[in-house]
Amino acid sequence: MNHRTADRLRTVTLDDVRGAHKMLSGVARTTALEGSRHLSSQVGAPVLLKCENLQRTGSFKLRGAYVRIAGLLPEERAAGVVAASAGNHAQGVALASSLLGVRSTVFMPKGAPLPKISATREYGAEVRLHGQVVDESLAAAQEYARETGAVFIHPFDHPDVIAGQGTVGLEILEQCPEVRTIVVGVGGGGLAAGIAVAVKALRPDVRIVGVQAEGAAAYPPSLAAGRPVSLSHPATMADGIKVGRPGDVPFALVGELVDEVCTVTEDELSAALLLCLERAKLVVEPAGASPVAALLSRPGAFEGPVVAVLSGGNVDPVLMERVLRHGMAAQGRYLAVRLRLTDRPGALASLLGALSVVDANVLDVSHVRTDPRLGLTEAEVELHLETKGPAHCAEVQQALRDAGYTVMG
Repeated sequence: MNHRTADRLRTVTLDDVRGAHKMLSGVARTTALEGSRHLSSQVGAPVLLKCENLQRTGSFKLRGAYVRIAGLLPEERAAGVVAASAGNHAQGVALASSLLGVRSTVFMPKGAPLPKISATREYGAEVRLHGQVVDESLAAAQEYARETGAVFIHPFDHPDVIAGQGTVGLEILEQCPEVRTIVVGVGGGGLAAGIAVAVKALRPDVRIVGVQAEGAAAYPPSLAAGRPVSLSHPATMADGIKVGRPGDVPFALVGELVDEVCTVTEDELSAALLLCLERAKLVVEPAGASPVAALLSRPGAFEGPVVAVLSGGNVDPVLMERVLRHGMAAQGRYLAVRLRLTDRPGALASLLGALSVVDANVLDVSHVRTDPRLGLTEAEVELHLETKGPAHCAEVQQALRDAGYTVMG
């Protein structure tokens, strides 16, 4: 077994996390722990938000990347480092390398959001676009490491990375000594494992709950099997936790120290992101909002005080727009209806008048007159409406029926 393999399989202790905490002094911010009155009322217990979305580079990833790179031997630093990521890990590695004076190369998918590509370059990394998905970028980065001798910096499957992420747990205990439950998003498991190492060593009574997206939940089957299990096609908008297989090192720690791993749906992620923006005034990416989604989906299931870790805030503006619309639709604040009416002058105006009576704001109208499914005097209209919740949606549809319209969908 070579020294790199032995190093990777080394476990992580509280002393490792404390050492990482000292190393990160003056590098990583001690992010705020903000109370949320709205979430507290929903959950029935005090809820606080650990704002790693406000960390340097916009996520917790800087912590682990810096500790890993700082621990390299001089000859390894001279060879440079390489990583693969669609965003958060890329930026963490880029900034950590720049701070330590180490050359970095980051492989990113060709479809990675432009703001994340630009930020990674601005932090000092050479960015190479390769492949359509992260797995293809990962293979290219590992091949680059073999060819050049550069050290591959894994996003979660290394003890030093886990120790760095565990400093979030130390900060939580310092900021909220009375905490009873910590809820954290889980992809490969590095953040959850690190927090669990730190917290369980000092406060074994604290319950730690991991959260995965329903379409990319590799941990539940892996924990049931007692070994990491790969998903064939993980699918979720939460790219920060879209990981098809748990890391070997974090898997062992999560299995031993994390009390529960639950899942949330895409609708729940959208609603959580929207809540963070509207009520907490925080920009949070879908992966970072996953703990909030878990709290909203299971109110009353968490003993307080509860700390929800908002792991990142690097969200592409295009995705943000889509997710916000999705979240508003899930809350009944958008309604799309399709109906038929008689094709005569004033018919559309009458329809819009009926909607104004029930205070529905029309966002978009699609008016179709030429379709073989329509009768000679018929037209089909699709409306996108802004509404005030599920009850208002039902009121709008009933008002259309009372006005004589047939709502088709």
